[in-house]
Amino acid sequence: MRTFSSWEEVPLFDSESAEAEFWMDNRPDVRLMEGALARGTEWTDSVTITLRMDPRMLARIKRLARSRFLNYQSMIKQWLSERLEQELRDRTPSRVP
Repeated sequence: MRTFSSWEEVPLFDSESAEAEFWMDNRPDVRLMEGALARGTEWTDSVTITLRMDPRMLARIKRLARSRFLNYQSMIKQWLSERLEQELRDRTPSRVP
């Protein structure tokens, strides 16, 4: 099992199978995880919301997060942030020189 020490070493995946294969052979360094947890406590400007979802979907999300050594709520926030950025990029008209 290979241990990586930077989140930049995690590639963007084309498919779930490619992602699963990566996580089977790789894991984050303990110090990287501790740093992620320490930074997570610095967020003070946040709002608590209630989100209803299918219990089976939540179970799958939790399993996936656990396999990545992440808190499932943090992973969901990361997904939402990434999707928001993608949506905003897609809506911005491209400039032609």
